[in-house]
Amino acid sequence: MDSRTISTIAGAAGAAALTLAHETGRRLFDDAPRLDVLGERAIAAARAGLGAGTTNRATLHQHALLGDLVANAMYYAMVGTGPSAQVWGRGLALGLAAGVGAITLPEPLGLEDPRATESPRTRALAVTYYVIGGLAAAATVNALQARQQPSGARAR
Repeated sequence: MDSRTISTIAGAAGAAALTLAHETGRRLFDDAPRLDVLGERAIAAARAGLGAGTTNRATLHQHALLGDLVANAMYYAMVGTGPSAQVWGRGLALGLAAGVGAITLPEPLGLEDPRATESPRTRALAVTYYVIGGLAAAATVNALQARQQPSGARAR
């Protein structure tokens, strides 16, 4: 398996882990960040800018979820680039960067703040979700690379 394939699979795993963490968190915690609302607002703004009009909330949510999965998969695919020894650091750094962006960028981007910065716990959850995605991508890179090594090389 080449490095691009590994990165693509790892990116998808990171995006899936982030989405699972977010969807679980919003069902378990009253003060969970509503990162899904960011995506919905971005899609609605893009539709308005293109003159496409509005759509119902369920369709908007589906489009936002799909967009988030694709964008986050491409983002987390970067975990698979560079030296293998630094994969965990890249996963952590990318997760932290995305999490901090999720709590600091909505307002400047005109997406308002969908409870991502409501409380310290809400902010911590938002960052944690993205770190989970980065670490899941790193774990996937490591697992896929380990599968490619000859059995004698794994024992070292």
